[in-house]
Formats: sequence, structure tokens, C-alpha cells
Amino acid sequence: MTKEAQPIRVLNSVAPIRICDNGGWTDTWFAGHGEVFNIGVYPYVEVQIKVFPVQARQHRITLYAENYGDIYPITDHHTDWDKHPLLEAAIDYMRVPDDIALHITVYSEVPAGCSTGTSASITVALIGALDRLTPGTMTPHEVAYAAHRVETEMLHLQSGIQDQLCAAYGGVNFIEMFQYPHATVSQIQVSNSVWWELERRLVLFFLGKAHQSSAVHEQVIKKLEQGGPSSAALDKLRLTAEMARDAVYAGDFKTLGRSMTANTEAQGELHPDLISPDAHRIIEIAKEFGAIGWKVNGAGGDGGSVTLLCGPTSSEKRAMIQAIEAANPAFNSLPVYLSRFGLRIWE
Repeated sequence: MTKEAQPIRVLNSVAPIRICDNGGWTDTWFAGHGEVFNIGVYPYVEVQIKVFPVQARQHRITLYAENYGDIYPITDHHTDWDKHPLLEAAIDYMRVPDDIALHITVYSEVPAGCSTGTSASITVALIGALDRLTPGTMTPHEVAYAAHRVETEMLHLQSGIQDQLCAAYGGVNFIEMFQYPHATVSQIQVSNSVWWELERRLVLFFLGKAHQSSAVHEQVIKKLEQGGPSSAALDKLRLTAEMARDAVYAGDFKTLGRSMTANTEAQGELHPDLISPDAHRIIEIAKEFGAIGWKVNGAGGDGGSVTLLCGPTSSEKRAMIQAIEAANPAFNSLPVYLSRFGLRIWE
């Protein structure tokens, strides 16, 4: 029996996911300019890369998508991305040096299709880790934009910029996109007591099925494209981001809750199907237990997740979680913790 070769290096990277994205839809090509407030949280996504001498492995690059149980060799320098296109295209984008072989493991603690920017976080973590194999180090901002280019230029997908930036920076962010896709990221610094209270009040509920609403999104994009960057619908969303930013700086949770609710209402005005019956059900139960804000994560639609902002009483929050999970076995509360860091890479 041949002894398996030992790696010469092991690289690890993690990146947070994103919730509570007030101002989403305005960080897109058809919006032109935008403002987004979002919060980076754990559970995070994880990438581990084992590096071997090229002659020590049968295949130069092996990808293990752990959540799916898929482990298979891939060939870089090609465009036939089929099994996990986002991962394969990101690896191709980074041009792995020819003199090494890699075993790449990708894992997410959150369910697929959760509408929490998970795919962007995975791409950021993967590109950040692969960057350590080449001379020079990309900044978090550069990693975020590389991940965005993989989605938009290589895979020709619709993608705003906020998910990648939140994964790279972590924390609580106010993102100003002055001209698509160029943006600045202002991290909101608050006292520990405000940070801890915000963390205590936030609840993330997965609706039990992956987010699938491409047809609805296409209708919304067409409508917004016709309205132009200065449309009233986009302006209303931008204002909710400013409202959330100012509320967090002031430690004003009631106003933060109102900003989340206003954003969700604005999403519903774009298209009623962006707020699904399951999301409505969770929101109605949350109201009964004193929740002060709710945000359908991401662009909205069928499946995905909802962020809730609870009131001051912890026992009421726990009773709310129990009531929502009892209402539908598919509804699942996912514990979240605010991320003080964004992309982290170590060896």
C-alpha cells in the first residue's frame, strides 16, 4: 500500500455571511449608484487548501464541495465549468501555479440558498486563500472585486457588489456605490454594549428551502432598468440604508427596526412575490412576540431567509423562536454572531 503524500502547506480561510441588507437592489448595474447597509455574521464559510508537489498527486487540482459530498478533479485554464461553476471559475481566475497540486475543501455552515450572500462569501474565501499561492497579497477590497468579476464577467450572472464586500470586510457596513461597480465601505464602529445588544436582538430564520425566484427577479430588473437610476423605488431603498446606519450609530434599535421594515415594504412594492407567504407567516408571528423589525434577506422571493430584530426581553425572543419553529417544521432558526472580522487567511 502506497503511503499518501503529505502536504507541504495547508492554507485556511473563512469569511462571514451577510444579513439585514437594507438598500439591496441599489448596488447593481441598473441602479448605477447605491447605498447599502449590511451586517456580516457568523456562521462563516470555510476553505482549506492542502498544497502538494505536483508530482505527488494523480490530479493537479481536486475540489471537495463538502456540503454536497462532491469530490472530483478539475482542470484549470478552461471554460467548461459545470458541476460547481462558481468554485471552478474562481479557481481558473486565480491561475494556480503549474508546479503544485491542490486539494481544495469548501464548506458552509449555512444551508444552500439561504439568501445570505453565501456564494459570494465562498468565492471571497476561496480567492483569498488561492491568492496566498502567488507573489503579492490582494487587499480585502481587491478580493471582493475579483469575486464579483467571477460572477459577472466569467459566469455572466446578475450580481450586486454588497455581498462580496461584506464577506471581505465583516462587521457592520455602510456601502456607498458611487458608480457601478465602484464603491467605498465605511465600517460602523459602536461601543461594545451596542454591539452586544444588537447581536442579542438579531434572529435569522431559514425558510426551509433554497431561494429560487429568477423569473420574478427578471421582471423586477426590467422594471427598474426602465425607471433608471433615479427611480422612486430605488431612492426609497437607498434611504433605508441611511436610516439603518444612523440608527446603529445612535444605538437606536427602534429606528433600526423601522428601517428594516421599511426596506421589506419597499421590496414588496417592487413585486409582491418578493415577500413570500412563508416570510409573511414568520413576520406575523414575530409581531405577536414583540419583534420591532424584519428584513427579507437578499433580493427576496420564494425560499431564503428573514432577519428579525427582537425587543428588549430575551425570554420573549426565545418564545418567539419556539412559536415560529412550531408553526412550520421547515422553519429553522440559525444562531448568528456579529463578525468583528471579514476575510481571514492563515497557514
